[in-house]
Amino acid sequence: MLSEISRVIDQVARDKGIDKKILITTLEEALQSAARKKLGPKADIEVRFNDESGEIEVFQFKEVVENITEPDLEVDFAQGRELDPDCEVGDALGVKMDTTTFGRIAAQSAKQVIIQKMKEAERDAVYHNFIDRKGEILNGIVQRMERGDIIVNLGTTEGALPVREQVPREGYHRGDRIRAYILDVALEGRGPQVILSRTHPNFLMNLFKMEVPEMSEGIVSIMAVAREPGVRAKIAVASSDSDIDAVGACVGMKGSRVQNVVHELRGEKIDIVPWHADSAKFVCNALAPAQISRVIIDEANHSMEVIVPDEFLSVAIGKKGQNVRLASKLSGWRLDVKDEKAYNRAMQEGYASLLALPGMAVSVADALYEKGFFSIEELAQADPEDLEFLQSMQDLDPEAIIRSAAEAMEAMEAGEDAAQEAAPATPAEEDSGEAVEEESAGEGETEEAEEAEESPEDAEAEAEESPEDAEAETEEDADAEAATGEGSGEDAPGEEETETP
Repeated sequence: MLSEISRVIDQVARDKGIDKKILITTLEEALQSAARKKLGPKADIEVRFNDESGEIEVFQFKEVVENITEPDLEVDFAQGRELDPDCEVGDALGVKMDTTTFGRIAAQSAKQVIIQKMKEAERDAVYHNFIDRKGEILNGIVQRMERGDIIVNLGTTEGALPVREQVPREGYHRGDRIRAYILDVALEGRGPQVILSRTHPNFLMNLFKMEVPEMSEGIVSIMAVAREPGVRAKIAVASSDSDIDAVGACVGMKGSRVQNVVHELRGEKIDIVPWHADSAKFVCNALAPAQISRVIIDEANHSMEVIVPDEFLSVAIGKKGQNVRLASKLSGWRLDVKDEKAYNRAMQEGYASLLALPGMAVSVADALYEKGFFSIEELAQADPEDLEFLQSMQDLDPEAIIRSAAEAMEAMEAGEDAAQEAAPATPAEEDSGEAVEEESAGEGETEEAEEAEESPEDAEAEAEESPEDAEAETEEDADAEAATGEGSGEDAPGEEETETP
């Protein structure tokens, strides 16, 4: 029959997920601490758990001596014979102690040790439980909000969904159920911290693994994932069985499988594209539904120049560059999308720049063009070893051609700088000039208005002038108006020419 202590140990081990050995060790340390509180720090105490009786036994050991000098550590030979008739001088005798006599202070010390050890054991159990689940998806309940972070109740512990790992435009309230990806498990001073995420690409990948049985069987694999959380995502899938369509397996009957994932992501659009070992073909698949005319690969810079028909340029780029940005993340290549009109114009300008070099023949320009040197800029950056084929054609010096291309590039850049310096005023400068004119005109109107505001006394004085003076002034004004009209008719064209725009 199990004792009370054994039943408590078994129950706590089940509830807290702590190993029984750790609990037994904790109780032994607690009782040892309580015994030292009563007997002193020098006492030789040993605590053992008896598996048969289910009790914890405390023993105090003393050495058998003839003359006692330390009562807490020694016992005389006569008392030793009473405890053990076979004992000899120098032996250590252990006496079982009654734990009920330890007292209140010793019991309080044991309680504190048990609480502290239990917390540490519980933290370690939670950490080891979740560190092995890192990279999985789990369900929880929103418990509270802390500075924008969502604290999720995971059952045995709490998880944190930081702001940076939350999908924009997603809102949660206390008590809502939430599904998230275990991003990391950190062991901090206050306990293990489970970091959750809903924006990680692996969250989308694991959602598809839960919905598509072919992925758990290893037939269909997700090769790459690119996400803009809450807006759009692209995944590349491949199948190890030629009879199974990887894209169709992810979409499901009438789109049921992919719709479940979209519903979990609150309406995030998902593009499922077939993966291909050829990088150029994979990029073409990633840019779907746009049609691709040609792909120019630059292995050195790990970039591709993608040429599309003019009517598919906006489709390939996508809204605010979203489609080409996700395709670049998915493929791992830097993509430059151009329409055919712009590409042909650039090729013609580059070929013309080659022909414009001094002493450049058409045959040499064609040979350079076929070797991938489409402009003087690419030619100026070439190595002489790359142009050794020209020596067999017309015994040309590769270094001289590269130097000529570099000089032409410098001259072109210098001309562009001079053109920018001689460029007319920008619209912003013109607007500022018009604003200054409007201000000056406004000041003139203000002065005229002030002059017009004469006092009533001046107005009465003018009204009392004699008729003769009024007639004289009228004649003078008529002569002045005639002279002014002639002068204004001659000077008007000149004013229009000198007016600042």
